[in-house]
Amino acid sequence: MRVLGAILTLVLVVMLAPGLARAVPPDGTMAIGVHVTLVSRWLDPGETEALITPFMVLYALHDALVKPMPGGIMTPSLAESWSASKDGLSYEFVIRKNARFHTGDPVTAEDVKFTFERYKGSGARLLKDKVKEIQILAPTRVRFVLKEPWPDFMAFYGTSATGAGWIVPKKYIEKVGEEAYKKAPVGAGPFKFVSFTPGIELTLEAFGDYWRKAPQVKRLIMRSIPDETTRAAAVKTGEVDAAYLFVGPVAEDLKRSPGVRVVAPLLYGIYWLDFLDQWDPKSPWHDRRVRQAASLVIDRNAINQAEMLGLGKAAGAFVPPEFDFALRLDPPAFDPKKAKQLMVEAGYPNGFDAGDLTPLPPYTTVAEAVGGNLQAIGIRTSVRTMERATFLTAWPEDRRRPDAGRADLPAGVPVGSRRAGGAARRGPDPGLPVRGALRGPEAQVSRRAATRRAGLRG
Repeated sequence: MRVLGAILTLVLVVMLAPGLARAVPPDGTMAIGVHVTLVSRWLDPGETEALITPFMVLYALHDALVKPMPGGIMTPSLAESWSASKDGLSYEFVIRKNARFHTGDPVTAEDVKFTFERYKGSGARLLKDKVKEIQILAPTRVRFVLKEPWPDFMAFYGTSATGAGWIVPKKYIEKVGEEAYKKAPVGAGPFKFVSFTPGIELTLEAFGDYWRKAPQVKRLIMRSIPDETTRAAAVKTGEVDAAYLFVGPVAEDLKRSPGVRVVAPLLYGIYWLDFLDQWDPKSPWHDRRVRQAASLVIDRNAINQAEMLGLGKAAGAFVPPEFDFALRLDPPAFDPKKAKQLMVEAGYPNGFDAGDLTPLPPYTTVAEAVGGNLQAIGIRTSVRTMERATFLTAWPEDRRRPDAGRADLPAGVPVGSRRAGGAARRGPDPGLPVRGALRGPEAQVSRRAATRRAGLRG
């Protein structure tokens, strides 16, 4: 399926100065305003969906054998090392001896096997179809044996492509049961679960025995503030120390606000257009020339400037170039003249009605920009907004089938995103949630320093 890159911005902003209108959290506490509604399934890596969003919770509460970190996209974490056999049929992990769950129990090979077998989130079917068996070689050594060589195994198991490598405690889950675990999860991450009010707030506290080192932040609060304007106000007044995702005018306003610092490292997020009807021979999107025309008429640089203050980068493919074996393609040039020519050649000189343009919430302004670009070659769309949960239910994971998604998402083009990056860190490695491969400076908690992390490649 051909996909097109659309640029979005993920932002984190933190107050620099005291003396705010509203109370600043006491030292040792950090409050983060998140751009989505927090849901209970994000507390359990076993149900991780095909988006980067849950990982802001997973990085705090849980830990993985291997995960994206500032040092690399596949950084050993609970595993002190990993290796692949020369024939590509097996992958072996050595677990750190000081890696422990919040219960105090060590992380073992049994937990790794249990976690994989229990996993039912995004990519579960693909992973389990590829893995022949999991061998427990020792309490701290585990081997995955594949049915046949699969070079992408670590891209799926060792990155945020899935949550299969985020280890949960077998002993504890078998003791309390699945339902109890989902209400009070135990992980091996830098923070322990305290309380959760769905849709409102998640509270965590530092885990002093975290294998890396105890977090400097002692109490972490994630607060749902879906409305961008309200979220920005919470930053300005000090209601929150940090907040995710600001675009365009709001980001500009925050950048000019006293005591607010905005920074944007480039992360490995890819955003695209998904043509659900391209497999239908009766659809205009079935014609490759129409899809090429749409790509050529999207002004990626203009979207970058308007949505991300020019801090993004256009991409030519939907697989992040940081991944092994990724095909590195230059983004297509903005060429409305050629786009119009292709539309004429395809038999649509006056364009056509393309139906709804449905963005993944909350990226409505990006969809509006893309819709405006398409209008220039006569492709007429109407931006349709959905609640996030509704969108994810309607947008099927397997869109390769000719009938995929057509029952729930109307004929049209959704603006989809996966693997979007963005993150925050404060103080000397406080162990705050990271989404994607984090890059950027650190700052002391007491200085209320920081940072807007804008993630996104085209």
